[in-house]
Amino acid sequence: MTGLRCLMLPVLPLLATIGAVGSARACDATEKGFEPIFNGENLDGWVVEGWAPGGPDAYPKRQERDQIWHVKDGMLVCKGGTYGFLRYDKKKVADFILRLEYRLSPGCNSGVGFRAGPFRQEDRLVAPSRGGYEMQILADHGKKPSKHSSGSLYRYLAPSENATRPPGEWNQLEIECRGPRIRITLNGKLIQDVDQTEHESIREKPLSGYISLQDHRCFIEYRNIRLKEL
Repeated sequence: MTGLRCLMLPVLPLLATIGAVGSARACDATEKGFEPIFNGENLDGWVVEGWAPGGPDAYPKRQERDQIWHVKDGMLVCKGGTYGFLRYDKKKVADFILRLEYRLSPGCNSGVGFRAGPFRQEDRLVAPSRGGYEMQILADHGKKPSKHSSGSLYRYLAPSENATRPPGEWNQLEIECRGPRIRITLNGKLIQDVDQTEHESIREKPLSGYISLQDHRCFIEYRNIRLKEL
């Protein structure tokens, strides 16, 4: 990212099965107006929320949750549990720019939630993709874009193209919200430029809410998560 000075840390394999190697970067947030919302050391400011077919008690207990979402080498790692979210709980945001990087494993399904409420274990209907927005993350490099592909506003609007990279490679994501306008840039390509008032399916979506990351039973890593409120 322009204007972002990063310190390269030792490289580690993503998964033995794919042999992908990457580097965690400890960034000093020199991008004007941006602040890190993940400190690279622990889950301070984030809460784990989950749901499973067996009901609230089917989601792993506290110590198991901490293993599903954990920090390793400056990266936020989800090893995959049942179904749930890691939500940034310090504040709701309305107009903002969110920047982050993610690296997924083969077959992975995840997402970034925004402008949504807390995820209640007993009610899957309040998942970000229903109560707010979820930008879909999927291991579908090279496939045709759709309402369910990478970069989609999941279940509502397809991206202009599928700009995701293959599993094992880092992806750079930017989500910008200004009033009803939503712009999403993935790996340098503008894939969503939407005015929600022009689309009946999302017209009544909220204009503020929480940011979250999805656990959808797969291994995925995040880093350099930073936010600028507008």
